[in-house]
Amino acid sequence: MRLREGSAADTAACVALFTASVHALTGAHYDAEQRQAWAPLQPDMDFWRRRLGDLRLLLAEDASGLLGFIGYAADGHIDMLFCAPHAARNGVASALYKAAEAELLASGVTRLYTEASAVAEPFFQRRGFSVVEQEKVVRGEVLLLRYRMHKQLP
Repeated sequence: MRLREGSAADTAACVALFTASVHALTGAHYDAEQRQAWAPLQPDMDFWRRRLGDLRLLLAEDASGLLGFIGYAADGHIDMLFCAPHAARNGVASALYKAAEAELLASGVTRLYTEASAVAEPFFQRRGFSVVEQEKVVRGEVLLLRYRMHKQLP
């Protein structure tokens, strides 16, 4: 596995991975209606170009293609962290997170924050994040549970 900086050319691959990940990996926490509201099978690519264009992207790849990605902002916001279903629980998310945290720490960021899904909340807890607040957000007319979390850096 290798990590590399993402670009606008990676948008379609990241959106496809995101959609596959939500639909394949979150069924224990979100029902079909919630997964469809969160990750429509027909994504709005203009929305995604804007959303990913505002983030620093780091991608994990191997010979088979994209394994995962993390999107984060210079202020310490971890906006997105997703793995391909076939790559889940193989260290991909950990490697992406570790690289992003190291870069943010080196740039002087002292606090990381995220809005984690019910699936991702334990991952972030294991990396030292604390839950600030449980939230219910609306996507379309559907409610989704997530957790606002933060972590102080040294």
